[in-house]
Amino acid sequence: MTGSSVRDVGASSVKRAFKYRFRPNDAQATELSRTFGCVRKVYNLALAARAEAWSTSQERVGFGQTSAMLTVWKKTEEPAFLAEVSSVPLQQTLRHLQAAFVRFWGKRARRPRFKTKRKSRASAVYTRSAFRYADGRLTLAKMTEPLDIEWSRPLHAGAMPSTVTVSRDRAGRRFVSLLCEDTPSPMPDTTNAIGIDVGLTALVTLSTGEKVQNPRHERKDRERLTRAQRALSRTEKGSNNRAKARIRVARIHARIADRRRDHLHELTTRLVRENQTLVIEDLTVRDMLRNHRLARALGDAGWRELRRMLEYKTAWYGREPITVNRWFPSSKACSACGAIADKTPLNVREWTCESCGTTHDRDENAAINLLAAGLAVTACGAGVRPQRESSSRPGQSVVKQETPPVRVGTPSR
Repeated sequence: MTGSSVRDVGASSVKRAFKYRFRPNDAQATELSRTFGCVRKVYNLALAARAEAWSTSQERVGFGQTSAMLTVWKKTEEPAFLAEVSSVPLQQTLRHLQAAFVRFWGKRARRPRFKTKRKSRASAVYTRSAFRYADGRLTLAKMTEPLDIEWSRPLHAGAMPSTVTVSRDRAGRRFVSLLCEDTPSPMPDTTNAIGIDVGLTALVTLSTGEKVQNPRHERKDRERLTRAQRALSRTEKGSNNRAKARIRVARIHARIADRRRDHLHELTTRLVRENQTLVIEDLTVRDMLRNHRLARALGDAGWRELRRMLEYKTAWYGREPITVNRWFPSSKACSACGAIADKTPLNVREWTCESCGTTHDRDENAAINLLAAGLAVTACGAGVRPQRESSSRPGQSVVKQETPPVRVGTPSR
């Protein structure tokens, strides 16, 4: 499995994270569990220290000060166990906390919150000084044996990870992510351009008329998930049976997420391989998920992940992504004459233009309009502006035209 690129390092090189599953032995599992706990403890101690300094004296505590605090904590009696694990993941979590505060101060994220064992992701980051990698064998600090990694795909020749991230999901699976400098293989040249309209019945409708049906992975496993969740609710809190039932629920969720991710990878790779220009609508999926009637279906479709994959894959392979303003009336405008229909309710999947008499499939018409708008941006650099009509007034909903309205306020420009 591969993740997204992190940053460009040259004309054709990128940083890519290669993610693999591994199965630790008992000693490695114990060491990793201890490390995950220490990482969480240090993060919370540093966050508490920064919060106290700000509340008492309006002082901003930075990474250097929390790093000095870490040295003191290791020598005190209560958290002395911090000295038993590698110091590198502990230093890295302080850097992550600093980055979180920088995003918060820049108003790009919420204030950092305390980590909990039950809800927070268990992970630890190792830099080059804390691991050895040679001949496909990875050994972490404080471990005597290399990890038993399932190499689902090989790293490219001469690859040397700059950082290694070890994580454990809610289903108990362990993963290792190796961040390497890589040069993606070039894709065949093409001049094709395509408009992409996302939906729920058809996951994507292309301007060519092709429709890719929504697999609805969560719906297929919903009965199994429901039974597992009911069994979990009947167990006693804190019991071993509850822990086992929780893992069964987590494994079903993991199965759903894995299948969804695999399908989106196949779809986005094909679209990027076959087209030079890809035009997609700028949707605020986070706001759309506030519509509780559609939240489950929207989450199962994975629109946000679809767009994320298209963005980093087009960057890897030299394709051109174009994003059209969410207020552009792609579904209401006639792709033949440009006239805009008064109303297009959700239950109307086909409509006939009153001006030219052309009958449109709702989704295909939207994809064609998105492509035309994207090509206009490419040709003259013009932006796709929202229409000056009642739907763009403050207080209106931020939703895709194909979804029922939900009051969430005016989007940021």
